[in-house]
Amino acid sequence: MKNISKLKLVITGCVMLTGMAACTNQNGTSTTATKTDSATDSLQRYVNDRIGIYEKVKLTTNLNELTPKEREILPLLIQAAQIMDELFWKQAYPKRDSLLSTIKDEKTRSFLTINYGPWDRLNGDKPFIAGIGAKPDAASFYPPGMTKEELEKSDVKDKMGLYSVIQRDSTGKLVSVPYHILYASELQKASNLLKQAALLAEDAGFKNYLNLRADALVSDNYTASDYAWMDMKTNNLDIIIGPIENYEDKLFNARASYEAYVLVKDKVWSKRLAKYVSMLPQLQEGLPVDAKYKKEKPGTDSELNAYDVIYYAGDCNAGSKTIAVNLPNDEIIQQKKGTRRSQLKNAMKAKFDKILIPIANELIDKDQLQYVNFDSFFSNVMFHEVAHGLGIKQTVTGKGFVKEALQEQYSWLEEGKADVLGLYMVTGLLKKGELEGDLKSFYTTYMAGILRSVRFGAASAHGKANMQCFNFFKEQGAFVRNANGTYKVDFAKFETAMNGLSKLIITLQGNGDKAAVEKTQKEKAVISAELQADLNRLTEKGIPVDIVFEQGVDVLGVK
Repeated sequence: MKNISKLKLVITGCVMLTGMAACTNQNGTSTTATKTDSATDSLQRYVNDRIGIYEKVKLTTNLNELTPKEREILPLLIQAAQIMDELFWKQAYPKRDSLLSTIKDEKTRSFLTINYGPWDRLNGDKPFIAGIGAKPDAASFYPPGMTKEELEKSDVKDKMGLYSVIQRDSTGKLVSVPYHILYASELQKASNLLKQAALLAEDAGFKNYLNLRADALVSDNYTASDYAWMDMKTNNLDIIIGPIENYEDKLFNARASYEAYVLVKDKVWSKRLAKYVSMLPQLQEGLPVDAKYKKEKPGTDSELNAYDVIYYAGDCNAGSKTIAVNLPNDEIIQQKKGTRRSQLKNAMKAKFDKILIPIANELIDKDQLQYVNFDSFFSNVMFHEVAHGLGIKQTVTGKGFVKEALQEQYSWLEEGKADVLGLYMVTGLLKKGELEGDLKSFYTTYMAGILRSVRFGAASAHGKANMQCFNFFKEQGAFVRNANGTYKVDFAKFETAMNGLSKLIITLQGNGDKAAVEKTQKEKAVISAELQADLNRLTEKGIPVDIVFEQGVDVLGVK
């Protein structure tokens, strides 16, 4: 929701004339206008500097690997994804069109589009358009002015609903409105497109999923389609679509945002990944935590697959771009069936080449640069997603699911858990001879990855997670900062720190102590002045923070 701050004028020694809204100085110019112009100029300079943090990448794939029917399906999937993009705008910043109509500068228009609103998502949601206040935690999921306490004390049945918004009725009373009613027209169009795609689908599992997902969009009943998605095994195409993640709801971390990925499976890389999910129960047993925090049995009917992503839409396209996906989020489905971990290989490679390697060249000790490679980066990201299945889903203190207990503090801590347990998995699998590579490569590439992700800033769950990891590892001596501003990994201490942070995070989750997690975030998920100075060097060198996409049917060459 757009939040316009009110300009308060303090009139000192000025004569107020009828119809006059500002004072003049001795030179006869308006002091208010001068200040406003200066603020606008400053914001324009900010946009001019910040838009350069993104590197453009074309999203393509080898269409020759697809059948004629699959090539017909792709435009339908992309059209459905574009509807999710429009719906996310309505959730994140519904006044897009009215604001864009007032902006003439093309860079500002582009930056607003990248950020899905007038706040810089990779810089603590800093507003970059004059007259725009702080980004509301409620987005458009809750009415302006509503407090957390007001909703908690209300008689609304769907207080923490995934697929509804809270509004006020004509009497001012809080009520819940389901997504499928609020966005009925758009969702029906998207549903029809998926039904058309299903008619063309040759793979039985994919056809079934498309039909069930089409029904889910117009009913908000996603469970059947989630199970069908998990049951797909032989499909070449995939689409992840609907209201999925909770990041945009910063008030309760309860309500889901619309997004979509259109995917083409990389069969060669997918085959390489197939064996690791079966090892989850054994890895769970070995977690470095007290027994009560690892009693749960992770599902093993999960899949690891690699894909070329050819379209991003909505939440996943806002701010830092996702390069791996672990779904479904439903804890019950996770416990019964596990999850599917989708590695977005082409987007991952783009980030490695255009961002991580330049960062490593600038900030990693020159004697350890030899250990930074794509296979290690790919594995670290992959096992991050697998590690979401490890640990604990239900608190040991009777507070229900961890997600419910921690509310808005859940996402960043869960991302931190996946980061460090992914590294734990890599370490364990290497020792068992189940993974090829040099531990030094995985650890050094992980260190470079932390330095990449902390640039996402405090507004991002992933950024907070990496800042916590950086600070914890630093305190444990897992790396040192050389006099020349480069970072050198201490490989023995790195493993010790990994185990220590794993224990801390899983214990915090298992206890479901929201206050303790919030305290940890405020103390550990922060960027020190020294680190910020090092990150500023990356900006001065012109190293991008993230990527933006050239995507769609024209880029792909399909109609």
